[in-house]
Amino acid sequence: MSAALVGTDRRPYDGDLLGDAAVEVVRLRAGQSAPEQEPRALTPAPEEEREVVGAAAAARLARILGGEHPRVLPEWLAAAAAAGRRVPPQALPELLDKGARDRSIRAHLGVLAGRRGRWLAGLNPSWAYLLEEPTGEIWELGSQGDRRAYLGELRGRDPEAARVLLEEAWEKETPDDRARFLPLLDEGLSMADEPFLESALDDRRREVRQVAADLLTRLPDSRLAARMADRAARCLRVEGTTLVVEPPAACDRAMERDGIRARPPRGTGERAWWLQQVVSRAPLREWSTALLSSKIPEWAREVRSGWVRAAVLQRDPEWARALFAWDPLADLLAVLPPVDQDEVAADFVRRHGVDGQMIMVLGGAATPWRQGLAQAVLSKIRQVAVTQPWNLSELSAMAGERIDPALHFLAEGVGEVPGLLRFRANMMKELR
Repeated sequence: MSAALVGTDRRPYDGDLLGDAAVEVVRLRAGQSAPEQEPRALTPAPEEEREVVGAAAAARLARILGGEHPRVLPEWLAAAAAAGRRVPPQALPELLDKGARDRSIRAHLGVLAGRRGRWLAGLNPSWAYLLEEPTGEIWELGSQGDRRAYLGELRGRDPEAARVLLEEAWEKETPDDRARFLPLLDEGLSMADEPFLESALDDRRREVRQVAADLLTRLPDSRLAARMADRAARCLRVEGTTLVVEPPAACDRAMERDGIRARPPRGTGERAWWLQQVVSRAPLREWSTALLSSKIPEWAREVRSGWVRAAVLQRDPEWARALFAWDPLADLLAVLPPVDQDEVAADFVRRHGVDGQMIMVLGGAATPWRQGLAQAVLSKIRQVAVTQPWNLSELSAMAGERIDPALHFLAEGVGEVPGLLRFRANMMKELR
């Protein structure tokens, strides 16, 4: 390998380099020794409960796995799971291999792989992750994935019952499970959750404390919000049209308990880091968006960055929209209701050139894209195709993958976009 990388001129190799490399590839692929253990009889895979997808849907999955529009695989998996189906058994090995490399496609595999997939996962350590994905079993007896799915479903249906269930099991849960379960309280969050979340600020696991602080930040009437508002009031004061800023002088234990991390990232000063976090956790109702136009002689970047984080944490549409005009970020766009996302993103596309920032912003827009955003993006592609056709590959791919496929007629003549939209439309029809 070293000789191949630097070249045989710099590192002479005694022998046939390419021939030996070919032998090594074959050895690695086919020359593994059998494990030194007693053979054991395998029990057959259990009978399936879910119906397999239809022949047309299975054939399209094979095409996707074979390299035809591979980026629509997550959409195919989500639609198949929503239809209550499972994947054909011949697709399982390749899908499970992909899931081992790409965590983003695992969300639905626990259901789609069926009982046979879980049986296979018990035989191959590389696929063992599947055993952590939800299957729909009950809270007491299920795997970690089962329990997380059950708690999430219960939270959506009965928030009070889900919190009580988690509270009762809290002390018995491992630190890892506490860190995985607590974010599920984001659904249906209310002041009824505040006492439990306040107690979670004292958890030994830092990830648990951070999640608890983030959730309490979303509750403007929580005790944490009141403490952060008090700290922010000592840091910021309005004098006419000027915002005077005085960052915290120290980060004490009480601040750390409330989610302020004492050690800053490399390249950031301590006081700047503490200020940004205090502003991000203080209730936005303490200020007006008019402050965005105020003069801030010092620490302006930290204050505005804190407000951006606050708008995302507290999911405040008014602040998110105002801040997007100052700093167009995908996270801010995602805070807005879908209809507003479409309007704001479409306006951004019309005014902005095609670059990495546009791609990142569009990544925050809810899918499928509605007609307004679809037309803005397609118009931009047509415009730029005349002068910079080499600059359109990612934007065109996103258009084909995210525009509502029912709008494929809008994309006629725009490269490969209409073909991909029709591919997705047929895909959804087959799965229905």
